[in-house]
Amino acid sequence: MKKEIYNVIGVMSGTSLDGIDVCNVIFSYDKVWSYNIIKTDTVEYPKFWKEKLKNAIYCNSSELEGLDNEYTGYQANIIKEFINKHSISNLDFICNHGHTVFHLPEKGVTKQIGNQANLAAILNKLVICDFRIQDIELGGQGAPLVPIGDHLLFGNYESCLNLGGFANISFIENSKRIAFDICPVNIVLNHYVSKLGFDFDDNGEIAKTGKVNIDLLNYLNDLKYYAEAYPKSLGLEWVLSSVFPLIDSFEISVKDILRTFIEHAAFQVSLILKNVNLKSVLITGGGAYNGFLIQRIESLSNIEVTIPKKELIEYKEALIFAFLGVLKYRNEVNCLSSVTGAKKDHSSGVIFRP
Repeated sequence: MKKEIYNVIGVMSGTSLDGIDVCNVIFSYDKVWSYNIIKTDTVEYPKFWKEKLKNAIYCNSSELEGLDNEYTGYQANIIKEFINKHSISNLDFICNHGHTVFHLPEKGVTKQIGNQANLAAILNKLVICDFRIQDIELGGQGAPLVPIGDHLLFGNYESCLNLGGFANISFIENSKRIAFDICPVNIVLNHYVSKLGFDFDDNGEIAKTGKVNIDLLNYLNDLKYYAEAYPKSLGLEWVLSSVFPLIDSFEISVKDILRTFIEHAAFQVSLILKNVNLKSVLITGGGAYNGFLIQRIESLSNIEVTIPKKELIEYKEALIFAFLGVLKYRNEVNCLSSVTGAKKDHSSGVIFRP
């Protein structure tokens, strides 16, 4: 028999490598879904793990298996400490996204580490995880998966835009939920600002001091991904092969790179907002703190922007992956074919029992 209230934990690690987000949330169902965030934490990656995850894409199969085991144990300890720190009891289960090492849907491949069965054994809790593989097997992109949460939890907003490692958007078109990755954001900005000794460009202050390189901007905007029809999604591989080499070929200052890429991201986001005739958007993810990026998006799109409270900016993805787990537990659709391009809507994820 399906319950109406679920006390769960959602765990998310994004491509921007800013840390592991952990969110304890209670979901309630009474004709519609509602949520109440109870506790949240972000555990920043130490330099050791940041380097390991950044270079994981170059691991051979044996090295990747070892990394997967190590990372699963690392995540388990973080979740266990979170539970103990906040004295969380009566927990129904834990929902884990894992960390994406590579994502090549056109080859039928995606890999998230940290989703092994021993996660449940270490924590002695039921764990629901590995949400992307089934969608790939059904011919989908395996991404984005957040839009089911946009649809059922944030349907009062016309559109939802996440500015994380990549920018992705979700909205209704012809009575169907549509979503896709727009362009890279923090995965590129953080990469270049790290050369100046910073983890991120606070509020876009460094980018503000740079100048737009028009030639680079035009080359970036001409990348063929942007002309492709959705459903579509992006991964680190594309950035490594198509974006970094292009930017590096210009041999310009970091501040000019940051300024040019801010303009590129703002242009690509505003283009989508205008093309689908959206009037308002809810913005979350780390990029919501980049005031200069938000200013450029507003200026180019002339759209009403809503920036929510810090809790939602930082934990919306962890919240929604917790929700995906609830839907999987109930054997209800948590992955939309209109979003990913899969053969059918389905209930994705793997359940591990302790």
